[in-house]
Amino acid sequence: MLQFSAFKKIVVILVCLIGIIYASPNLLRNDIPLDLPSFAPGKKVSLGLDLQGGSYLLLEVDLTVVIKEYLESITSSVRQQLRKEKIGYRGLGTTRSSVILTIRSEQEFERAKELLFAIDKANNVIMDGAGNIQITPKDESIKSRKIAALQQSIEIVRRRIDETGVREPTIQRQGESRILVQLPGVDDPERVKALLGQTAKMVFRLVDVTTSASEAMAGRTPPGSEVLRAAMAEDGEPQAYLIKKRVMLSGEHLIDAQATFQDGQPVVSFRFDTSGAKKFGKVTTKNVNRPFAIVLDNKVISAPVIREPILGGTGIISGNFTVRSANDLALLLRAGALPAPLTVLEERTVGPGLGVDSIEAGKMASVIGICLVVIFMIICYGLFGIFANIALFFNIVLIVGALSVLQATLTLPGIAGIVLTIGMAVDANVLIFERIREEVALGRTPISAIDAGYKRALTTIIDSNLTTLFAALCLYSFGSGPIKGFSVTLAIGILTSMFTAIMLTRLLIVVWLRRRKPDLIPI
Repeated sequence: MLQFSAFKKIVVILVCLIGIIYASPNLLRNDIPLDLPSFAPGKKVSLGLDLQGGSYLLLEVDLTVVIKEYLESITSSVRQQLRKEKIGYRGLGTTRSSVILTIRSEQEFERAKELLFAIDKANNVIMDGAGNIQITPKDESIKSRKIAALQQSIEIVRRRIDETGVREPTIQRQGESRILVQLPGVDDPERVKALLGQTAKMVFRLVDVTTSASEAMAGRTPPGSEVLRAAMAEDGEPQAYLIKKRVMLSGEHLIDAQATFQDGQPVVSFRFDTSGAKKFGKVTTKNVNRPFAIVLDNKVISAPVIREPILGGTGIISGNFTVRSANDLALLLRAGALPAPLTVLEERTVGPGLGVDSIEAGKMASVIGICLVVIFMIICYGLFGIFANIALFFNIVLIVGALSVLQATLTLPGIAGIVLTIGMAVDANVLIFERIREEVALGRTPISAIDAGYKRALTTIIDSNLTTLFAALCLYSFGSGPIKGFSVTLAIGILTSMFTAIMLTRLLIVVWLRRRKPDLIPI
């Protein structure tokens, strides 16, 4: 155990130096810019919501909309298939959980049932003797669609928040329909709420020019059309448009959107994928000189006249945009549409003052803990205690350096994990030193006692630290929020403490032992 090769010495020294280098940026003030390359050690520890303040949002996904759209898609498929097979029906519609219809001809009852069952075998198709059919999705199908919608919502929320530049947001699932969002450093969540509050389902539909919007609002709405309002009002009430219900092209084909300027005014440029470009080209070719509405969440954001076919797969959305609203719209289109609306159930703003108090309390606890440990080790183990304290210092440095490199978010429970690690960091040294004392009491020479102490304590040290490490990994895997913050710092602290106790402290003792060649061990 006392054989230390030159390679091991270099590795230990390099690890300690790297820890110092990566931890040192945290000593600089926040107002000092660190314009360094991505690979350079210029990163600081990211502080969580409870330390630097920010916003807390609890969102709920309206999964009833997902089920409603699913039933509407079944209704559309039923309509297409029955018309294709020329089977007469009436009363086609939806309830809260089913699609209902009635087959007119008794001779078509069984054929219609088989046809409807073949549309989607995940549905239950029930028919009575009068030809009334009820199509109900199975529970497994409903559950899978809800889970998929929630996961998709989390991903879209993450994209939208990332586009705003918020660092280290926490976005987690809660229960079957809720999303927890924590935004460190954001003390005004209004813009984020506005971005998350929009479903951002964009469609392209033709404007109905057969009747004016005012006549339609008076009760003379043509079949297949509806009245929609403009998203923004120039003066007073938003302008009304009579829009065809048929969707000519959906926003799912968009692959990019950017805010730009046209004639000095903010606009949003967009670009379709190959399939969308072809559809867009066909639609604009067939409808030259007709107004074409761009609809976002059932609000008309622009209704330009198609002057010529647009074949390049790109376009411009113009309107009464400000620079910020144009950027927000481009952000929404890039991030994609939510599968269902989000509702803010809970909102809290944590002021930075509370975080400062928490940091100061954590610093005080850490300082007191370090001082007590240092004093205890010196009193109990003398020179060897000083070696252990040096290792403790590097242990803290390595923890801070690792947090900086990994950009792990440090929370208040994370500080508690560091304080706990301070005590655990010298635990291995205590085991080793006590074992050395026992060997000295048995009459062994200094070299023999130290060697035996390390050999016999090593297994105990590894076992105790591994069990704690496994517990930390379980906390990280199954926990959330503050629990994860605690487990991260605890796990990093365990790994660094094992390194400093087994490698660094041993290196210091070996160097001292070979230089001094003592007759007695000062322990």
